Amino acid sequence: MYYIIESDKSFEQASADLEAAVKRQQFGVLHVHNLGATLRGKGLAFENECKVFEVCNPGQAARVMAIDMRLNMALPCRISVYTEAGRTKLGMIEPVKMLTALSVDPELAGISAEVETQIRVMMDEAA
Repeated sequence: MYYIIESDKSFEQASADLEAAVKRQQFGVLHVHNLGATLRGKGLAFENECKVFEVCNPGQAARVMAIDMRLNMALPCRISVYTEAGRTKLGMIEPVKMLTALSVDPELAGISAEVETQIRVMMDEAA
């Protein structure tokens, strides 16, 4: 269900490299949620770093929603860069497993597999 890889890079370097890799795969970064900073800004003692990148390929998103409009609730795709036990990690919920759990249309498996492959490439490049 999860695809998680470790990186020898710093949190900030992996985050910057992910943003560049997203663009190389013809996806866009719609928003970055800096959850670590947000939690600390609310006075919570949160030791780790965590950024969640909302990424989207408009063509793929349109194909998914043309099959099952309810899947807009699972979009955009999210890639996290975070620290855990002093290590930098990148992770995602695998699109194939997520979308096929939410809709039984067989065409979704192919679309989500394409997207998943592209996101793995982004993450591997950033790590």
